[in-house]
This record gives sequence, C-alpha cells and structure tokens, in this order.
Amino acid sequence: MVGYLILENGQIFEGERIGYNKDAICEIVFNTSMTGYLEIFTDPSYAGQGIVMTYPLIGNYGLTLEDKESKKPWVEAVFVHELAEVESNFRSKLHVEKFLKYNQIPGLQGINTRKLTKVLRENGTMRGMLTNDISDINSCIEKIKNYNQTNLVEKVTSNENEVVGNGDINIGLLDFGSKQNIIKSLIDRNCKVTVFPQNTDADLIISKKFDGIVLSNGPGNPEDCKIAIKNIKKLYETDIPILGICLGHQLMGLANGFKTYKLKYGHRGPNHPVKDVEKDRVYITAQNHGYAIDAESVDKNIAEISHINLNDNTVEGLKYKNKEIYTVQFHPEACPGPEDTRYIFDDFLDIVNKYRK
Repeated sequence: MVGYLILENGQIFEGERIGYNKDAICEIVFNTSMTGYLEIFTDPSYAGQGIVMTYPLIGNYGLTLEDKESKKPWVEAVFVHELAEVESNFRSKLHVEKFLKYNQIPGLQGINTRKLTKVLRENGTMRGMLTNDISDINSCIEKIKNYNQTNLVEKVTSNENEVVGNGDINIGLLDFGSKQNIIKSLIDRNCKVTVFPQNTDADLIISKKFDGIVLSNGPGNPEDCKIAIKNIKKLYETDIPILGICLGHQLMGLANGFKTYKLKYGHRGPNHPVKDVEKDRVYITAQNHGYAIDAESVDKNIAEISHINLNDNTVEGLKYKNKEIYTVQFHPEACPGPEDTRYIFDDFLDIVNKYRK
C-alpha cells in the first residue's frame, strides 16, 4: 500500500506502508544510529516524534524485547529506506514489522531518507503527517500546522513510586521519561533506586535522605515542566549530590535562571564528539535531544561549562559551584551508542560515597 509523508512546508515523500495502517501527525526528526532501533523506538524521549532512520537498512537483526528502554514504544511513526524482510540473529524474538503492527505504530519504507534528512538539516525540524490520502493537500497541511505537542513528560513519567535494586547506595530518581539503562547503570554500581513521578514534591524526596538524586532524560520542551523546575530549585538548595541527564540537565539549568533554546534539527545519534573540559579529552557520545542550554545565559558564579559539543560548540555539561551537582546533555548509559562516557556514573557515585561518609 502506498503512503505519503507530508511536511509542513508542503514537501511530499512517497513510500510503502509498514506497521499499523493509520494516519499520524508528529514532529519529524532523524537519527543517525546504525543499530539500536528497538532502544530508539522505546526511548520515552521520542514521545510525540516520528523517526527517520538515516541508516538504509533497518531490522536485519530483528528485535530482542529484553533490550527495551521502557515498557512500551513511544515513537509516533517510523520512516526507513528499507525494512529487512528476514532478520538474522540468535537473540531475535520478533520481526520489526510485527512489533510495529502490535504496538499500532505506522511507518513508511522505500522513502528517500537521504533526501528527507537533508531537508530537515537545511530547513530545521518540522512537523509532518503520515497518510494514505493526499487528495486534499491543503487540509492536510492545515492539520499539520495546528498540531502542537503538550504534556509529553506527563505522558511518559511513572505513575507511582517504584523501588528497584537492593544495593547499599540509596538513590532517588525523578522520572521525566527515564531510559531503563540509566536505572540499570545505577543498579550495576551497587545502588538501590527509588523512582518518583515527575511532579513529586521536593520536600518528600528530601525527607527520604537519599545519598544522591538523579534527574532523568525525557521528551519535549523543558520550559513546559514548570512544576518540576520549582521542585528542582528546592533540591538544588540542599547539599545532596545530584546528577542530571539530558532533560534533567536542562531543567537544573532553568531552575537556576539559565535559558534554553530549540536546536535547528537536534542531536540524535551515537556519534557526537564531546570534550570534557576538565579532563581535556574528547569522547564520542550518544545523544537524543532537541533543546540546549544557552551558553551565554550560564551565570559563572553558579556553574561552569564542563563539556562542549565539538560539532556546534553547544553546552554538553555543567558543574555547579559550591554544590555537588553535575549535569550532562548526552547519555552516559548509551544504548544505542558508545560506552565512552559511562565514567559519568562512576565519578558521580564517587562523590556520593564521600557525601555518605
């Protein structure tokens, strides 16, 4: 069945329908990962987005459900050049096509993903509509332009508190759409992790006397998370060590009066070079975000820039002064991506252990 992706600027891309047969309107973004498509599909940070996979062949190693980053996929639509007909992997339990259909995710294959990616790079991220019917293109474009993403963090956050792991280090995690590998990375380092919904009152978290606090990744515009920003400001005022990742990094910045802005087409992929200023070393990082902290807005009396993206010089990390607070824009847990920056967890827990003493 023929399907179409209509961008808000009027450009149309034709392909063959895959997955669940329904219309979808969402923000269209691209990811440069060669592998890890299941982790991408199930990353809560992709809520409200349709993903263009730039690698030309997707699905050749199938799906292993143990690799999911959350209990369900959050991506709105999937666009690939070619979907492998047969998967080959001893761990594979499911074909991508069946996964998409079961989870009611629509998609297109045979689409010119190279051209589409160039359009998004040159014009910036755009909203788009996946549909079978383009007979009334003006109506479709009107629907696209009327589409707005709201309450994405509320959509993906935990519904209730949950305790996982049984380690000696007691960590509280504010869940704005946390990937499971963040929690696993902590558990593997002797942590017991208490996961809280995104709007949990800071006083409750403080009362638990955690050894450390983690602010997770998540989707959408950080400025929409007004309640979370107020709570994080309270957490900032304590002496508890805090690690912020991706959205958590942005929210800590906003809580201290820094500004964020939307990137032209975002950072999404496993190959972004980031310099650790203190270590004077460059690491290849995994990233997935559409917003960044404005470097000019960072008050040097409050924080210093600890990491810099070498592609575009955007802020990739902050170290807060007179506090044990460290935040990074990239994903130290990777998955998919390199493991270069897992030292972020080790460094943070070294500080947590000193705080415990």
